[in-house]
Amino acid sequence: MESHTSTGTVAELVAARWGDGRPGLWCEDTVLTHHEVAAGAAARAALLHDLMPPDGPPHLGVLLDNTPEFPLWLSAAALAGAAVAGINSTRRGPELARDILHTQCRLLITDSAHLPLLQGLDLPGVRLLITDTPEYGALLVPYADARPDPSRAAPADRLLLYFTSGSTGAPKAAICTQGRLAAAGRSLAGQFRVGPDDVHYVCMPMFHGNAVIADWAPALTAGAGVALRRRFSASGFLDDVRRYRATYFTYVGRAVQYVLATEPGPHDRDHALRAGFGTEAGAVDAAAFERRFGVRLVEGYGSSEGGAAVQWSPGTPAGAVGRAGAGLVVLDPGTRAECPPAVFDAAGRLLNGDEAIGELVNRGPNPFEGYWRNPAAEAERRREDGSYWTGDLFYRDRAGYLYFAGRTDDRLRVDGENLAAAMIENILARYEGAVAVAVYAVPDPVTGDQVMATLAGTFDPLGFAAFLDAQPDLGTKMAPRFVRVVERMPVTATNKIHRALLRREGPRCADPVWWRPPGESGYRRLTAGEEETATTGRTGQGEGPPVSTRGPSDVRRQGLEPRTR
Repeated sequence: MESHTSTGTVAELVAARWGDGRPGLWCEDTVLTHHEVAAGAAARAALLHDLMPPDGPPHLGVLLDNTPEFPLWLSAAALAGAAVAGINSTRRGPELARDILHTQCRLLITDSAHLPLLQGLDLPGVRLLITDTPEYGALLVPYADARPDPSRAAPADRLLLYFTSGSTGAPKAAICTQGRLAAAGRSLAGQFRVGPDDVHYVCMPMFHGNAVIADWAPALTAGAGVALRRRFSASGFLDDVRRYRATYFTYVGRAVQYVLATEPGPHDRDHALRAGFGTEAGAVDAAAFERRFGVRLVEGYGSSEGGAAVQWSPGTPAGAVGRAGAGLVVLDPGTRAECPPAVFDAAGRLLNGDEAIGELVNRGPNPFEGYWRNPAAEAERRREDGSYWTGDLFYRDRAGYLYFAGRTDDRLRVDGENLAAAMIENILARYEGAVAVAVYAVPDPVTGDQVMATLAGTFDPLGFAAFLDAQPDLGTKMAPRFVRVVERMPVTATNKIHRALLRREGPRCADPVWWRPPGESGYRRLTAGEEETATTGRTGQGEGPPVSTRGPSDVRRQGLEPRTR
């Protein structure tokens, strides 16, 4: 990515669309030209200037689905030199109020559909603007003739306060300035050769950094069109891509798996889509997506805060993210010494995970701009020597290519050996019955950790055990001790697997859990009487009924949608 020290601003990119009569923004039956978007942004910027109190930071919150008002207010904030906090609409009660107040929002842009979320919340000093009311339209009338003026904005002005989806503690609001967002847009537009005739399909939530930084910004940079989907829908994905003639989209988490779970059809390649860019699709699903839709998915890595990025390039080995750029190293978090290169056997199995797996650190210049009002979290990322610690586990091969091994929270240490959760997930994803897979550690008083997997799909205990035995790259300590079978994988608002929930529940959950006792080759249902023995090593009070009375799930592959609440 380009440095955030670029002299460009997002405000300049917004103003550059003034006078452009081409269609530029689609959402359902609404179509706006680029000029109408620039004019709408100018009107809202002028309104914002008059409504924003003079004291305190110029911050506004946006609590909306992906509707035209969201990019209009992003553009307006850029013109006004203000900052937008994307408010996660899946948060509730005190957590939702905390996000709004933590980012010091003076205005909150929302609509009638989201008003019930705000009932009973104490939001002192926050003024609501409800976009689907006559009063809102009347507020904008006096500013109808406003023109976009980018002169009020500077590259160092805050533009985004976007919450990271951390697994522990309250979400952190990462700062992104106009200069960094403009630079990221230019970098991605160049990487994917985005032109004015392209259409970017924005189906990930715009309150998250992925949709704004990796989808909206490059489209704005290149003068490309933007097509919005209110909320991600796997069943509506292909219809939308065809309807809007979309050429590019971004994804995070399990979104690609949900699309693949829809019913295949003879016209799956009848579209204009040429590229998808995102994270966590996995090699198996990326290959399946290309076979079915004829679209190559580019898996990239970039920390949400902008502190480190790895780009795929031709020649990148299967399973690798890309080559380590200048300043990127894999360090042992304890000693801060550089980890040795990975050693693989003929089957591609990592042989020295205990030594090779460490945290990815950027020792060179990086565009991390901090967290809003969270110095402790900021210090955890940016250390005293200026290096940026990503919180993500990697290992590298002798040629310098990096392989993702999971979050630091996902570290597995079994019998003194470090294991890569992401590597185990890639292996388990080959299992014929798997629609989605998550691998994580559960504590074990003897071995330190045991491997647990949650599998969405169909599960046959005998077939699964045979599958594991047939995988040449599955190490002896990688096989899951526990397998939780779910009808639908729990996910966060950004379609990432809710690993914190899975780790917290462990084998003691409402879903069926199968386990392989020490010394046994097959899996059997974990019973209530075995729970204590399996998880603590202590003998329980005899056999009992299964932990759950539900049978193994039999998920239909068509129509699978993510759970948003």
